[in-house]
Amino acid sequence: MSGKWKGFMPDWRETAPLAGSYRSIFKWGDPAGFKHPNEKLYREMKEVFGLSDDDFRQRRREGDEAVRLARTPRLGASHVQAMARIVGEENVSTKDYDRLRYATGKTVEEAMLLREGKPGRAADLVVHPRGKEEVRAIVKYCARHRIPVYTYGGGSSVNFGFRPAKGGISLVLSTHMNGIVKLNEENQTVTVQAGIMGPALEGALNDAPSKLRAARPYTCGHFPQSFEYSSAGGWVATLGSGQSSTYYGDAYNLVLSQEYVTPAGDIRTREYPAAATGPKVNDILKGSEGTFGVLVELTLKVFRFMPRNRKRFGFIFPTWEAAVSATREVSQGEFGMPAVMRISDQEETNIGLKLYGIDGTFLDTLMRLRGFKPMERCLMLGTSEGDASLTKNVKRNVKRVCARHGGMYLTGLPTKLWEPGRYRDPYLREDLQDFGILIDTLETSVTWDTLHKVHREVRAAVKKRPKVICMTHASHFYPQGTNLYFIFIAKMERVKDYVAMQDDIISAICASGGSVSHHHGVGRMLAPWIEEHLGKGQMDVLRALKRHFDPAGIMNPGGPLGLDLKGKDWRKI
Repeated sequence: MSGKWKGFMPDWRETAPLAGSYRSIFKWGDPAGFKHPNEKLYREMKEVFGLSDDDFRQRRREGDEAVRLARTPRLGASHVQAMARIVGEENVSTKDYDRLRYATGKTVEEAMLLREGKPGRAADLVVHPRGKEEVRAIVKYCARHRIPVYTYGGGSSVNFGFRPAKGGISLVLSTHMNGIVKLNEENQTVTVQAGIMGPALEGALNDAPSKLRAARPYTCGHFPQSFEYSSAGGWVATLGSGQSSTYYGDAYNLVLSQEYVTPAGDIRTREYPAAATGPKVNDILKGSEGTFGVLVELTLKVFRFMPRNRKRFGFIFPTWEAAVSATREVSQGEFGMPAVMRISDQEETNIGLKLYGIDGTFLDTLMRLRGFKPMERCLMLGTSEGDASLTKNVKRNVKRVCARHGGMYLTGLPTKLWEPGRYRDPYLREDLQDFGILIDTLETSVTWDTLHKVHREVRAAVKKRPKVICMTHASHFYPQGTNLYFIFIAKMERVKDYVAMQDDIISAICASGGSVSHHHGVGRMLAPWIEEHLGKGQMDVLRALKRHFDPAGIMNPGGPLGLDLKGKDWRKI
């Protein structure tokens, strides 16, 4: 908050959740981490939602109550004892808090319900395996006794990806199975256990000379917004994408091989960069979201870490159309791809300039004087990475292309202001929900020739409801298209109203020509749309694979990927 601001600001919460509380489960990220709206965003929300300071003087229910589950574990004592024999008694739990914590992701719907003390489905037992041999024994035992198994990595799912719809076991990989198996400098790959978290992996690679006895530092290049609290196995299981994916690639491109434990047996694919050996089982396993088996190890590409060569750039465009045209030309220019490239539409630019502290500054005045009008202008942020000659060439060509499309160069300042908040922005959600304001996202993949139609029609679906903020950006670029990421903020009290709005937006995405998901995965939330999107032929193939890998149907049952969905309402499973 600016030191000049003398007006009222809400009493944003600055205390960590109470141990064992609902809030400690639904809060985003670090329990002691916070990010509050600045005065400009606060004033914007009051204006859009028709609120006054009085509406922000009293927080709503905060979820500080201790977790209590009405449903007791239904797994027999003999099964609990069997799991304890495999992993040790200290690595199994039937406590209410543990059962709910490892069954809950980061959807707005879950947070809304937990604030009201209404927990969702929970497993009967939480199990923390210490290695893949124990995972193998657990899966074998559960297949024989038909006990459902749900895999938990970092817990950042935003689509009900590991909701234990049928009880059973929550299998937590990140507790113990979180190490680096080997770094192969000759092949430029790293093999890791699936439960390793983003910061641990990237930190070890960046400091590889001292931590891994390597000749040089490396990077994985994968930086999703959930980076701090997501696992490498989760990235691949959900086909995730990082903020530097335009250069390094999506998780699908980064993983070379995988080791899975399935009820039908173990599978370890090979690390060849390419092979003409028929359809690739490695590709079939990517994005399977725990429905075929448990991903225990994976081998990823790594890249030379050269942060000193990073070049930042920022531009303002007169219109969204100009920004889109410029990024399409950059993506198809064949002079090298930026690492980060992100364009914000008119409404997101308006909010973003406030968040980054640019609104009202000399730079804002200069933009206005040069004809870049608020609620018309669109911001681009970007970086180039790699060898020094490459980064300079990419930035030079980006500047050339953007100038041709009417973009004004803003130096690297906007990108520099954005970077500290790129993992922190989700922390705003608890502040806003404390006062009954919801912030959520949905995203889709689009081709260049469908982008404007999807953008227009999805925004119309969001704006059907009065007093809603809808911000959109594109942030993952390919020669053939990009993604659209919709962020919507609304004053809403009832869960059913929120779910109805979310369903309308997803339907609009699909009807306008977007994909069901670009990088959030499918889970259960998007499952009702998946068969219509893929078609019966593709779904029949996926169901046949499910029957092969998991004949007893114990792996993540209850609707994910639409594989065992009956009707449209997965919430009833």
